Formats: sequence, C-alpha cells, structure tokens
Amino acid sequence: MPQEPARTARLEARIAPDALAAVKRAAEIQGRSVSDFVVAAAEQAAHRTIEETQIIRLSVEDQRAFAEAILNPPPLAPAMERAIERYRQIVAASVD
Repeated sequence: MPQEPARTARLEARIAPDALAAVKRAAEIQGRSVSDFVVAAAEQAAHRTIEETQIIRLSVEDQRAFAEAILNPPPLAPAMERAIERYRQIVAASVD
C-alpha cells in the first residue's frame, strides 16, 4: 500500500457558515474528513487552474489559421531581416 506523503504545512481559512455546512456535507458523502476533503478539492482546483493556463484551446477556424501561418509564413519585415543579420554577426563574433 503506497505511503501518503507527510503533511508539513498548515492552511487556515475563514469560511461562511453556509459554505462550511456544504463542505461538511460533501465530505460526509465522500466518507472523508473535512480537512481531507478541503485539501483534495483545493488541489484539484489548483491543478485545473494551472492546466487551463498551460493549454491553449482554439476554435477550428483559429486552428486552421494557425496551421496556415506555420506552413506558409508571411515574409519577414525589413526590421526583422536586419535583426537576424545583426544577431548572426554577434554570434559569429563571440565564437571567434
């Protein structure tokens, strides 16, 4: 049976009585302590929030536009061409 990691930090929060009643009821339904329920719910919400910021969801139309831009990029602006050339000069000078 896998060991549960030791809990080393404490978290305290103020909660409205009606919200606490809902949390207690939900914990009871799952057969968990209020503390375990709150920690699990907070961790799930944290993972979901992090995932939502790391995954970009595009409509079908936006997916097509993105793929088209990758497969057939527009020509570089003159300023970008100059920046690339300057970068190459700097890199070449640093190698010598």
